[in-house]
Amino acid sequence: MSMAISDVETKGMQDNPFAPRADMKIWLDGQLVSPAEATISVFDHAILYGDGVFEGIRIYNGKIFKEAAHIKRIFESAKSIRLEIPMTSDEVSQAMHEAMQANGITQDGYIRLVVTRGVGSLGISVKHTARPSVFIIADKISLYPPEVYQRGLRCIISSITRNAPNSTSPRVKSLNYLNNIMAKLQANDCGADEAIMLTAQGHVSECTGDNIFLVRDGKVYTPPTSEGILEGITRNLVMELARKRGLEVQEKALIRHDLFVADECFATGTAAEVIPIVEIDHRLVGDGQPGTITKQLIQDFVNYRNA
Repeated sequence: MSMAISDVETKGMQDNPFAPRADMKIWLDGQLVSPAEATISVFDHAILYGDGVFEGIRIYNGKIFKEAAHIKRIFESAKSIRLEIPMTSDEVSQAMHEAMQANGITQDGYIRLVVTRGVGSLGISVKHTARPSVFIIADKISLYPPEVYQRGLRCIISSITRNAPNSTSPRVKSLNYLNNIMAKLQANDCGADEAIMLTAQGHVSECTGDNIFLVRDGKVYTPPTSEGILEGITRNLVMELARKRGLEVQEKALIRHDLFVADECFATGTAAEVIPIVEIDHRLVGDGQPGTITKQLIQDFVNYRNA
């Protein structure tokens, strides 16, 4: 006696410790469906070529954090790769709130908003692709265990070079994250928490999923967007918070030596929020403990998000 396809899928999800909850609802092209029903065609160019864009968005106290900025960025990413999102900004906002409500998220959570190129032929041309698909996952996320925020990240500098701005711009938050994935694998193989990526010219770019900052002599530095980084929404907020605190903030080209001699270092991102970096390539950052300015900015961020 053979199992029905849905039974096999359900059993597979139960056996996988990382599988989504069976009662979760996914917003997919205007419908709320179960994870087993939330399917994308194998002919969708998102599957075949990583052709699509996404946003990761936090929910704090039942509100979508920096909602307008995230929606603006996904539309800009889509425009850059000539992908027409089949919804308006207001419709995207409404869909995200529907996904939150369907999954009972009334306090803190996370949204993954994805737009695919759509079903097409077995070639890279987009001329014969169908209507793009939009799906939204509303759930929880924890990028690092709580204890890592207390001790700080241990990082390596990856040998994987960051994509150059004149290739696929890192400012496009695309579904093709292979460059970042390979650097993260390298960090994991070395027993590190995270990898810092450099440009082809040897300038500091960003971590595999976060922007990077350093503090030296009381000044805060971060690479400019010209150095192959995502224009992070948390990054922009932290720069604003630092300036409100009276700190000098500079967007400046940095090299690995700047990391080695920094007094403090930290990373920022939607999932990671603000997290200290205490070791880089087996060199302690400062005294090897989260720094004073870093801890102040973490608290400023927490106060801002909870306001």
